[in-house]
Amino acid sequence: MPVNTVLFDLDGTLVDTLPLIRDTYQKVFQSMGIPWRGGEVMSFIGVPLRDIARHYAGERHQEFFRLYQYYYGLEHDTRTRPYPGTLRLLSGLAESGYKIGVVTSKTRKVAERAISCCSLEPFVNALVAVDDVRKPKPEPEPVFKALDLLRSSVDQAVFIGDSSFDFVAGRRAGVMTLAVAWGITSGPDLNEVDADGVLYHWSDLRKYLSPAD
Repeated sequence: MPVNTVLFDLDGTLVDTLPLIRDTYQKVFQSMGIPWRGGEVMSFIGVPLRDIARHYAGERHQEFFRLYQYYYGLEHDTRTRPYPGTLRLLSGLAESGYKIGVVTSKTRKVAERAISCCSLEPFVNALVAVDDVRKPKPEPEPVFKALDLLRSSVDQAVFIGDSSFDFVAGRRAGVMTLAVAWGITSGPDLNEVDADGVLYHWSDLRKYLSPAD
């Protein structure tokens, strides 16, 4: 079946938030006296924030979560931007009849804020956030939920992301899975990703798509 549905991760894929995320974690770790350890926390990008909070802060996980949300929110609107060419890509997909979904480990409230801030709303037909599922990425449930909302099947869809959690979720769901080269996974690490292809520019997506019906 031809692909008629394109699902995207949010952070590190559609929107450039990784520097803000790193700076936010540094502030939280410093405030709570947690060793930074070279920023290893960035390897957890794609895991729900509450799980990261429990991993690093233990019984103080709620404090970690609140501090992160506070620091992140302070600079969110000034430091959250779509990657170059993203709006043009989404507009072209929409005009060509593709269904577009976003599958993220952010909470719905924060994801909607990013989508609004980056003017993505006109193009997003479905959003699946961490609070919409019981088992978030790397489990396939968020991908399946997005496909259900869009009334699409696994053989009609492609899922595009930047972290191993995206790739695993996509593979487990049985959809074509693509990695972007500008997110958390980059450089030599791209040679090791378990995905069906790598996008070095948004224009590379063309070869994986055929016109939607």
